[in-house]
Amino acid sequence: MIRLALAALLLGPTAAAAQSVAYDLSFPNAAHHEAEIAVTFSGATAGALVVHMSRSSPGRYAVHDFAKNVYRLRAEGAGGKALAVEPLDPSTWRVATDGGAVTVRYTLFGDRTGGTYTGIDPTHAHLNMPATLLWADGFDERPVTLTFHPADPSWRIATQLVPTGQPTVFTAPGLQYLMDSPTEIGPLTVREWTVPGAAGPKTLRLTVHHDGTDAEVDAYAKLAQAIVAEEKQVFGELAPYDHGTYTFLADYRPTVNGDGMEHRNSTIITSSRSLAGSPVDLANTLAHEFFHSWNVERMRPKSLEPFDFTRANPSGELWFAEGFTNYYGNLLLRRARVQSEDRWSKGLGSTLTSVLGGPGRQLRTAVEMSRQAPFVDAATSIDPTSFGNTYVSYYPFGEVIALGLDLTLRTRLNRTLDGFMRAVWTAHPDVNQPYTTADLRRHLADFSGNPAFADSIFSRYIEGHEAMDYRALLGRAGFTLRRAHLGRASLGPERLMGNAAGLIVGSQATVGSPLYAAGLDRGDTLRLIAGQRVTTTAELDTLLAHHRIGEKLPVAYAGRAGQRETTITLAEDAALEVVPNERAGVAVTPEMLALRSAWLDSKVPAAEHVAIERFCTVCRRAFPFETSFCPFDGTALSLTLPPLPAPPAAPTPEPKPRSRRR
Repeated sequence: MIRLALAALLLGPTAAAAQSVAYDLSFPNAAHHEAEIAVTFSGATAGALVVHMSRSSPGRYAVHDFAKNVYRLRAEGAGGKALAVEPLDPSTWRVATDGGAVTVRYTLFGDRTGGTYTGIDPTHAHLNMPATLLWADGFDERPVTLTFHPADPSWRIATQLVPTGQPTVFTAPGLQYLMDSPTEIGPLTVREWTVPGAAGPKTLRLTVHHDGTDAEVDAYAKLAQAIVAEEKQVFGELAPYDHGTYTFLADYRPTVNGDGMEHRNSTIITSSRSLAGSPVDLANTLAHEFFHSWNVERMRPKSLEPFDFTRANPSGELWFAEGFTNYYGNLLLRRARVQSEDRWSKGLGSTLTSVLGGPGRQLRTAVEMSRQAPFVDAATSIDPTSFGNTYVSYYPFGEVIALGLDLTLRTRLNRTLDGFMRAVWTAHPDVNQPYTTADLRRHLADFSGNPAFADSIFSRYIEGHEAMDYRALLGRAGFTLRRAHLGRASLGPERLMGNAAGLIVGSQATVGSPLYAAGLDRGDTLRLIAGQRVTTTAELDTLLAHHRIGEKLPVAYAGRAGQRETTITLAEDAALEVVPNERAGVAVTPEMLALRSAWLDSKVPAAEHVAIERFCTVCRRAFPFETSFCPFDGTALSLTLPPLPAPPAAPTPEPKPRSRRR
């Protein structure tokens, strides 16, 4: 984006001051997912105006080439004079102009509601700006005005764009803020609350497009309040939102795609699941994305600032920006008592399984995995990859590093990861002071007071291939890390799919697994195992229950080379689980419980505590939100309690016959 800024400076102060950008967006063909967009660039210089459609979007690290959904593009000058438009590449056009105002008009198709794309239909318009708006060289620092024309005049507009005196007109100070400002237009249910702070109160706004009830939104808003209160305690203060307000843009409808995407003063959170059916899962995404209002939107890697919309934006710091955020998203659900201890620890076991059992960890470090994001972050390609053996997502990779660092700081140095996050926040309070991996190493040295400790953490676990001793670390907090299926024989972690011919290997064979060692891989069909035809995974489980770890079984299979026979040596099921010692039959000491409490208990002062509950629709009792089932009748608990049915109307007494007097 430096190239664009220089272009603006070369125009000189008078020309630059006269420049502005104005967008007009309408949706006359929403049934077929189209928007009609006009953008006027005022103060263009004579010669050529170069306009672009973004190729990438903030918060998403791969290339998505949004120009594929742009058509009927034309340009006009003063008085509606048609201007010549020349395509330079699939995402760039050159408009011949005599100078002055240039208006570019185009039709945009959008039919995917999520964090990256634009979704338009008769129920709403969901606009991610890089997927929606053209922009021009030399105008990146010019003021922007946007006028929306909702398909239904009763619809509301939710966005972090700056409001004006007109409800459908908004502004942005420049291109970077504009492209970071998703907008939702539709029949929105809105809830607001105020959070006090030393720097003044902040307004939190929850906007929901869904098919449920207002009562469900009320309950979910309390859930969001509890999470916000807990996250605030990590940093001691909410982030300084540019206009005093942070907005959750939530789409929870069957036709949308599951996603979450952070922005400076807002976030997109979408799911095809309903508020009533999946409140904890939806709250998990909300917690993760809100934590980004500090970590990545202000505490920002230097590799991502400023964001370049014309290419992929790789970063070696995503293990921290995304992975540590993943850790806190889950941890803070537990502190807020949104998630039970059992459910939280079960998720931790799955995360440790994916990272510690991933062979890719021996090929690439956490820093190197972060730089793979342009290939995996919703990136698309048609050729198969070896990612099953060469890649571990920086989300869980960074999460387990955060887990290990938190427990190490607590048990060795009497410090916490919360304190370290505050130290990084103090050193890098906004994008004008971005950080590098070297900065994070230095901050850990300063925070711990032990440079050798920081060097060891980074060289061994972040820039190296070692794993921390999670069994010992979790044990100090009274948790047991163990095999989830101790003694169970397995063919390995690969996905197997049954059909009439046998079991098809549906995923890449994992290095070190029994299938890999036997020479089988994706697409091969296991026809006979130990002489038996097995056509379902349930039949496989029954067969393996009669065999031991280390036992060799003859296998007949069909693959690319035809019919083959080999021998598979059974291994122990590698899945891990984390369970509280109390449930594992292991002793728990007062010291363990004290550490567990300091780590997992709420940090919100009693005066700011938000009580959240779930309800039994049978016995009509209320329970702590972390409870899933009624302990009295086993009913799955509900987000809301439906009203009691109205009592039947009293029967109308029949009139008594009048007595006749003679």
